[in-house]
Amino acid sequence: MTTAATSTTAAAAVPFRFFDVHVVRTRLLGRSMVRITFGGAGLTDFASGGRDQRFKLFLPHPGQDAPVVPTEAGEDWFPQWRALDPATRGIMRSYTVRAQRRTDGGAEVDVDFALHGADATGHTSSGPAARWAARAGAGDRAVLLGPVEPDNAGVDFRPPAGTDWVLLTGDETALPAVAGILEALPDGTDARVWIEVPHPEDIQQLDTGAQAEITWLVRDGADGPRTGLIPDAVRAARLPDGTGYAWIAGEAGTVRALRRHLVGDRGFDRKAITFTGYWRKGATEEQLVEEALSGTGPADD
Repeated sequence: MTTAATSTTAAAAVPFRFFDVHVVRTRLLGRSMVRITFGGAGLTDFASGGRDQRFKLFLPHPGQDAPVVPTEAGEDWFPQWRALDPATRGIMRSYTVRAQRRTDGGAEVDVDFALHGADATGHTSSGPAARWAARAGAGDRAVLLGPVEPDNAGVDFRPPAGTDWVLLTGDETALPAVAGILEALPDGTDARVWIEVPHPEDIQQLDTGAQAEITWLVRDGADGPRTGLIPDAVRAARLPDGTGYAWIAGEAGTVRALRRHLVGDRGFDRKAITFTGYWRKGATEEQLVEEALSGTGPADD
């Protein structure tokens, strides 16, 4: 997931660390997503806070054995990374931790990648991260920049005190985060969930102890990756009484439209909405990264 815009209340920043990892295995999840399991002895110190825990992932360019990242630079890693030739420096993206577990050899982290049409035959219309994921195999190397404390600024899902129910929406890029949030919700939590995916085969079984109404919206045959399916479905829905908290993510324009509806038509407190644009129609992954680096991305409403 590439973060184009975000607004949230998060924990104070805590130390993050670089982790050298390798691909342990891959597994297709439907037609549009692949789960890649990363391993590495150092991952025993990786401390995911669950929910929508995000981290930085650095990938190699074609022809490189490992991504070029200034891992020894400490807090100065970012300016040093940015000063490198974009054609050489590691490809940096933000992703969500889908699962984490200890193993006899250390630890493993699962990450679900939306493929955006990429495949192992060399499809080139998607971004470099999706192309890498589509071709990834056991032993391929990468670098994670992740937390060493579970309560960290990479977790955005934080319902305020007094929340009576939860609203979650996302497309396939946000599906891993939605799944993680649902798993973490306390038993019996009242939740309304809308998830948009490209194809019927992309619908997943999501585990939760919440009282969650999950609506899958399939855009199979729709014109392009951005549709009004989620905003239209939420506008037409009868929402629970009481104080709601909304977590909405996906395509930036769709997220903004839904946030305007929740605030303007549904009376949501702006502070009770966490919204994140993971991508934007008409913009490449590289454009979004450069906008984020330069601070020139579109302003949030």
